[in-house]
Order: sequence, then structure tokens, then C-alpha cells
Amino acid sequence: MTTSQRYGPQYGPDITFLGVPRCTWSDPATYADADVVILGAPFDGGTSHRPGTRFGPQYIRQTCYLPQDGSRPSLALRVDGLQGDLTVHDAGDVEMYSGDAERSVRDLQEAVHTITSNGAIPLVLGGDHTIAWPDAAGVAQHLGQGRVSMIHFDAHADTGDIEFGSLVGHGTPMRRLLESGAVRGDRFLQLGLRGYWPGPETLAWMAEQGMRSYEMTEIVARGLEECLTEAFAIATDECDGVFLSVDIDVCDPGHAPGTGTPEPGGLTARQLLDAVRRIAYELPVAGIDVVEVSPPYDHAEITSALANRVVLEALSGLARRRRDDRDGTTWDPRRPLLEGR
Repeated sequence: MTTSQRYGPQYGPDITFLGVPRCTWSDPATYADADVVILGAPFDGGTSHRPGTRFGPQYIRQTCYLPQDGSRPSLALRVDGLQGDLTVHDAGDVEMYSGDAERSVRDLQEAVHTITSNGAIPLVLGGDHTIAWPDAAGVAQHLGQGRVSMIHFDAHADTGDIEFGSLVGHGTPMRRLLESGAVRGDRFLQLGLRGYWPGPETLAWMAEQGMRSYEMTEIVARGLEECLTEAFAIATDECDGVFLSVDIDVCDPGHAPGTGTPEPGGLTARQLLDAVRRIAYELPVAGIDVVEVSPPYDHAEITSALANRVVLEALSGLARRRRDDRDGTTWDPRRPLLEGR
């Protein structure tokens, strides 16, 4: 899509994320004041098991019991991650074709690069994890090859080479990123891996690239906070920005059942939200995606609601970081909600 006309939604009603203002990604004048631009990537053509993530952007945007009024003051961070402390616009969906993966990833990278090069942080709502390749590559296209590190939450490494006969799919995006040079292997951090894939050959390739993968057994033994602190030091070394990619299946299926490849034994919803908040607050985040929400397999919108809150925690963390940078303050998580109480 090369015109300046806003595409809007590919599926569902024309809504923005919780009611934030609309913009058009190909027309920078429509988001000249934005700190963050939300972009939908309704693609599930790379799915290996259960489909349905093409409906993810619609549900992530809308799944909330509060009014769609473009405002969400955070109780924890005392900022509004949608307005005032941070300016957020929604550019609608990139038109993506599940039957044409190569075209879809190319068009998405163009949109992400355009947003990044015009001074806003892209926040992409997936879609399956195929989209992480064009998302991070689009940011690196502006900031520089190898200048963006990756923090990747997932049950699966997504470093396969050819899966189901294709180089493009949700089991391969991280290998494509590393092969392209967009992200350095030794600045690639994965958290939450578990289960029975990938096999030894792929793990050996990952080790050769210098990747650091925190499997759940290590996270349980050491503690998530310690692992995050270690990962942060690596991610910020010799890099100008951090890309955060959150596969919702990093959480245990009891907390996120609506996903394509559920794997028991993952993080809790609370652990994921706290981790995302820390990343957005402490690190120079240059791009974000939230992927693998498959509404047809969800129950009572549990997964969609969690993904919505992952987005809000990221935005609130960014807002708090900017306020503290501006005012010379420091957020204290031990501070009581009510002063003096």
C-alpha cells in the first residue's frame, strides 16, 4: 500500500486502540505529534498449528471493560500512557495477505520503517510471530543494522530454518532477522522458552550466533528479576535501541489459552506485565510487537485482555520514563497508592 489513504481495519469494525486518535502511517503529517504509533498486522499465514491470529489486532484494540475514551491513567505508574504523558495514535492495519507471506512482510516492513523514520515508536499488534522479522528489520532499517537489540518473550525460539517447506513463517522469523544482519545474535535475548522444540541442531545454530536464551527452568531457579537484569545489561551494550517482541504464549495456557501453539509451564500474567513494565521504563525501547493472540481459541477473552494490558503496561512504562526524564524524578514501585496510607 503506497497511497496516503488510511486503510483502517482488515477485519472487524474501524476502531482504534481504546479510542486513541487515528492516523495514516504513510502520511507522517497525521502523526507529527505522536510518540507512539500503533499498527495492526492481521497476518496468520505463517501459522504451523492453530490459526486465527489475523483477528488479534481487532481484539487487542477493544478488549477492555472501561470506556474506549483514549485515556488510561495507570494506578501503578501514576501516568496516562495514552494521552498527556504520552501521545499515541493508531494507524489501523497494514493490508496483509495470508496467502502471500513475502508480500505481507515486505509491506509491513515499509510501514514500520516509515513510522520509525518519522520519529515515533511503532507498536505492532499481531498477527502470528512471522511479523517480528519485518517489525524489527523496519526499526533497524532506520537506526542501523546491528544497532538494535532484541528482547523476545516466547515459549518457542522461532529460530527454525525451513518450516513446513517455507523460509517465511512463525517458526523462523528470528533466524531471518539474524541472517539479514538487522539484529546481532549476541544482542538477542529470549525469555520463557520451554517444551520440546527446537531440536539440538537448531540449538547449536543459536549458540553459534551468540544468542542468550533463558529457558523456564533457569528462570525458576534464578528468579525472573535476576534474569531480566542480566539481559538488560547485554541488550544495552553497543546498541542504540531495544526491540521488544512479546509472544503471548510465553504465559502458561491457563493465563493465555487463546494462542496457536500453547505450551504448559510458562510465566504468569503478573510476571509478564511486570517484566514489560520494567523494560519500557528502564530501556531505550525503539519498537514493540505483541503477537500470537488467536481469539477463536480464547475463553472469555482471557488472552485478548492480557494482550491489551501488555500494550498498556508498555505504554505506561514509556510515559513514566519520559516524565521522570523531564522532571528529574524516579518512579518508586514501593510507593503507596494513597499518599500517607
